[in-house]
Amino acid sequence: MEKFIKGLELSRLFYLEAVQPIINKKFPQLTYSAALLGQGSDVLGFDTSQSMDHDWGPRLLLFLSETDFSLYKAEIDKVLKHELPMTFLGYPTNFGLHADGTTVMAEAENTLVNHRIKIHTVKTYFKSILNFDPTNEIQPADWVGIPQNNLLMLTAGSVFHDGLGKIVPLRKKLEYYPFDVWLYILAAQWQRISQEEHFMGRCGQVADDLGSRIIAAQLVRDIMCLCFMMERKYYPYSKWFGSAFAQLKCSGQVLPVLLKVMSAGSWQERQDHLCAAYEFIAAMHNSLRITEQLPAKVSQFHKRPFMVIQAEEFACVIRDQIKDEQVLALPKNLGAFDQFINSTDALNYLEKIKSVF
Repeated sequence: MEKFIKGLELSRLFYLEAVQPIINKKFPQLTYSAALLGQGSDVLGFDTSQSMDHDWGPRLLLFLSETDFSLYKAEIDKVLKHELPMTFLGYPTNFGLHADGTTVMAEAENTLVNHRIKIHTVKTYFKSILNFDPTNEIQPADWVGIPQNNLLMLTAGSVFHDGLGKIVPLRKKLEYYPFDVWLYILAAQWQRISQEEHFMGRCGQVADDLGSRIIAAQLVRDIMCLCFMMERKYYPYSKWFGSAFAQLKCSGQVLPVLLKVMSAGSWQERQDHLCAAYEFIAAMHNSLRITEQLPAKVSQFHKRPFMVIQAEEFACVIRDQIKDEQVLALPKNLGAFDQFINSTDALNYLEKIKSVF
């Protein structure tokens, strides 16, 4: 194989130099769109040469209209199997399967290419990831009932061609939460911090160092999530959470502080670094100018020797800014999917979970 190339770029070139010429020649009247969206480290741009061992390679999605999908899906698939080159830029275009069902680039055993060009309609593909039809009006319960990673899967990646004229507008529509929904999840995130911010020191005070470290780590993650939200960015699942955080505008200032929290040897040292992080996110909140200016200095938790940012005050004033009645009707402090559920398997039960709302 040639030198490693990022998957998004590989797929873009694969479309332009291999797939598009075949489609234009064999189906000259076809209106379609082409993109790389959905699951995969390559979609997020975090793939490395290690990623090549599964679900990676020259691949993309083709989108057809409802009518053309019924008429041409099988024929397009057949033509691509016969017409695609066996390799592209040194990478096999044929795929096999690992024992666990994941795909892997593999040399073709005959002249047919078992390609990874998946053909969909726009509505069915987007609905399969979101569990609602985004071509209709999106309700607040829809927004908060879906993991941020699923929204990221559809707004990251790249669109190579949008002949249908539907993919680009839908990605724009899903780019980030509407304003009042954003306020709702911001308030819920501050509330999460308020419920834990004094526990780290209390665990340390009774010599539960492990408990203190665990709670500190939870607070670090909650602070990171809040930073994503304040910069209006979706965050990915755990494998790429830290990598994506490092790309935020605020990371240059707050990331070194959070690393010090994680490496601190005592709860007092841990508290000092958490306090610096709290004051940073409080100032960051004030810079949003979505509420009155709040104190960006830590203070004592009641009469106990623990310093906190009084995060519940931030939650309350943000919540007071919400005007949308449907957002106000959502469960108070529950927040969005990722704020109250932390289970990979729950991703398979979105329809059932949505009934909570």
